[in-house]
Amino acid sequence: MATSFYEVPLVSAPQSFSTDFNGSTYSLRFTFQNVDQGGWLLDIYDTSANPIVVGIPLVTGADLLAQYAYLGLGVSLYLVTDGDSDAVPTFADLGVASHLYLAVTS
Repeated sequence: MATSFYEVPLVSAPQSFSTDFNGSTYSLRFTFQNVDQGGWLLDIYDTSANPIVVGIPLVTGADLLAQYAYLGLGVSLYLVTDGDSDAVPTFADLGVASHLYLAVTS
């Protein structure tokens, strides 16, 4: 099996957009919580705006969707920060120095 990686185009601002992966369309919403232990969060919705997963923290070093494998999304998401593999994204560097990658295995 081969894995292909695609960068999810992000900017350092709260944002929402729809995307297709694994034959389905999903809405992704990125918000920033400016509180202690806060940071960037990802929500995933179906095409009818029903929440599938809400409040996934954007952290480095792990597949962000691993614990949701039972949902059958069929993809993985990884956050990588330039220059420091352990750095979490700040408000200003999401999409600049911190990059989100969608991994699809075929």
